[in-house]
Amino acid sequence: MIAIGNFFFRYRNFLFIFLYLALFIPSPQIFTETVLGPNYYWYPLIIGLFITISGQLIRGIAISLAYIVRGGLNKKVHADDLITEGLFNHGRNPLYVGNIMMLVGVGILINSMLFMLFFIPLFLFIYQAIVLAEENFLRKKFGSQFDAYCERVNRWWINFNGIGSTMKNMAFKGKRWLIKEYNTQTVWLLGIVIILLFYYPQLTGGDEILRNNIGITACAILAAYYGTIRYLKKSGKWKP
Repeated sequence: MIAIGNFFFRYRNFLFIFLYLALFIPSPQIFTETVLGPNYYWYPLIIGLFITISGQLIRGIAISLAYIVRGGLNKKVHADDLITEGLFNHGRNPLYVGNIMMLVGVGILINSMLFMLFFIPLFLFIYQAIVLAEENFLRKKFGSQFDAYCERVNRWWINFNGIGSTMKNMAFKGKRWLIKEYNTQTVWLLGIVIILLFYYPQLTGGDEILRNNIGITACAILAAYYGTIRYLKKSGKWKP
């Protein structure tokens, strides 16, 4: 598993492109009109949005409180420090948990049984392998310090007990969240917009002109958001 994890760690960015495209593979629906009636679409809409937005918020809280560099070194697992503060004091992999929730949420939102039954388990297997590879590195580098951390904090389950105290005693750096996440947020939001407009015609009453106008407006807003954050980052006006 560690060897598999090291392999996928090198190519994990391509994994998200693959999974994003997999969302649009034709598939049987999870929620159907036959079972739930004509308003069935509200189930994947509400449940999917709730889960995927919750995942992004978990990532945001984690990054804003204590940022951990997941980029590695020369495409290999690497860490200069063992980060145990912030949300990492409540779960060892809150960023990965956020990613999983974001993908599960959009999978439900697009109402794809294929994505949920095949691609999500595949994604979980790959993430488990990556985490085991990272833990192997951290255990070798930090030894008993990392072992003590593992005994105290769960690998996947985030324990929110005491989260209020954690946030109260740490500076919440929202700008860091925006600077580090604007690429991910833009792609994620664009995906949600595409799904809502093309998979939920009920929201626009089947009016193609209205759908197109909303789509153009949403793309313009996302482009402005992306350009603004990128400018603030590259110009040095906003620093991580």
